[in-house]
Amino acid sequence: MTVRPSALDPAIASRLRRNDAGLFPAIAQQHDTGEVLMLGWMDDEALHRTLTTGRATYWSRSRGEYWVKGDTSGHQQWVRSVALDCDGDAVLVRVHQIGPACHTGTRTCFDADPLPARAGNPGVAADAGPAR
Repeated sequence: MTVRPSALDPAIASRLRRNDAGLFPAIAQQHDTGEVLMLGWMDDEALHRTLTTGRATYWSRSRGEYWVKGDTSGHQQWVRSVALDCDGDAVLVRVHQIGPACHTGTRTCFDADPLPARAGNPGVAADAGPAR
C-alpha cells in the first residue's frame, strides 16, 4: 500500500480503510439538493487538505498528483461537510458546486449513461421464481 506523508489527524487516519494504492473513494454531493455529483479518489493528505482548506481536493490517479476541484476549470467545489462512512472505506463530501462537476461539462458524472434497472417496490417479493 502506498501511503504518502500527511498532516491528517492520526485519530481520523486510523479509521480509514485504503486500497492497495493508499486511496479511498470520495463521493461529492450537492449539499442542499442531495444530488450526487461525482466520485473521486483521496488519500490521507487529500482528505487533510479538504478538511482544512474548505476546497475539495482529490488525488489524480492518472496524473499522480493532487488536484483541487476547479483550479483549472473554474468549476469549484466548496466544502460544506465531510463524513466518513461506517466502515471507514469511503467519504461523503457535501459541497457547494460552482458549474459542472463532471470533466465532460455536465452537472453530474451520473446523468450520461443510465442503465436499465427494474424499480423495486417495498413489500413485494423481488423474485417470483421458485422458493429456495
